[in-house]
Amino acid sequence: MDWLVPQWPAPPRVRALCTTRTGGHSAAPFDSLNLGNHVGDRPSAVAANRAMLQRAMGVSPIFLTQVHGTQTVRLTDATDTGAEADACYTDRGGRACTVMVADCLPVLLTDQRGSAVAAAHAGWRGLAGRGGVGVLESVLSSFDQTRGAGATADRPNILAWLGPCIGPLAFEVGADVREAFVSQDSDAAAMFAAQPGNKWLADLQGLTRLRLRALGIQQIYGNDGTGAWCTVSQPARYFSYRRDGVSGRMAACIWLA
Repeated sequence: MDWLVPQWPAPPRVRALCTTRTGGHSAAPFDSLNLGNHVGDRPSAVAANRAMLQRAMGVSPIFLTQVHGTQTVRLTDATDTGAEADACYTDRGGRACTVMVADCLPVLLTDQRGSAVAAAHAGWRGLAGRGGVGVLESVLSSFDQTRGAGATADRPNILAWLGPCIGPLAFEVGADVREAFVSQDSDAAAMFAAQPGNKWLADLQGLTRLRLRALGIQQIYGNDGTGAWCTVSQPARYFSYRRDGVSGRMAACIWLA
């Protein structure tokens, strides 16, 4: 499989991957490993693709109903696919925290002890949030509670992995998007490049790294903003809603073995 496996110093019991668009059962324009059941693909093809993913992982991927928000849910033995949230976490085996993407940024989290794992869907709306509380603040608050006393002070021991997303040369946004970040953190201005017509090129992974560091997380791996990670510029490997309009979805998953 042409899947991405995080290169990070996570403990052996922590497993993670991010799918690409190749190796599945879906026909064009969802070819071929589309994992989204809300994009217009044949339900039988999506079911076959999800079953393939589950067999490869050996655990059940728990798919969320993502709404570009900040809600976080805890996965337990009773949690089933479909909960409305944009992040999830667990300290139990048998369930994989899963987020779907096709330009937004998947963020996977664990710590050096492998005490818990989490996944977040970071589009610009969820990342910016409201009043300084976005999807990363939400999932880390829940993650800390699961990790126990002293977890907030222990954030330097959290590991974060960023998957593929729309790159900084492709993500054109309006002034409102820039203002949503710069109004909260003046350092975010460095993540926007001015374009004609009061437009801006935004560095989504850069904004995420900035937010993670502000939250005390220094060990950040994966997407560094270079072309290899850009969903828009690699149509043979990645789905991209911004590029194609009608698009499948990839999945980033993390679980405890």
